[in-house]
Amino acid sequence: MNKHKDSKPRSAVGIKYQAENKQQAPKVVAKGFGDLADEIIELARQSGVLIHEDEHLAGFLNQLDLGQEIPRELYLVIAELIAFSYVLQGKFPESWTNMHGRISQKI
Repeated sequence: MNKHKDSKPRSAVGIKYQAENKQQAPKVVAKGFGDLADEIIELARQSGVLIHEDEHLAGFLNQLDLGQEIPRELYLVIAELIAFSYVLQGKFPESWTNMHGRISQKI
């Protein structure tokens, strides 16, 4: 079992935004501790899913049940992480205007 330097077992929480129903918040689709967390993270990497490590956010998300929507209190932070992950992948909304000319929308 992988352990952090503070000897707590590693945890992982996977969330998924249901693109087909934009009225719903992202849901918890996977979670686990220790070896299971390592497997979740490895499967995410193999699938090209970007990984964000944040012990405090994972602590909040670990309190949720599988299939449960993230609470309203986490909407902003999750939205920012999802938006940032899209930018890292070179994906931009069609309506997005690059006012500073520093980021090319062509990949």
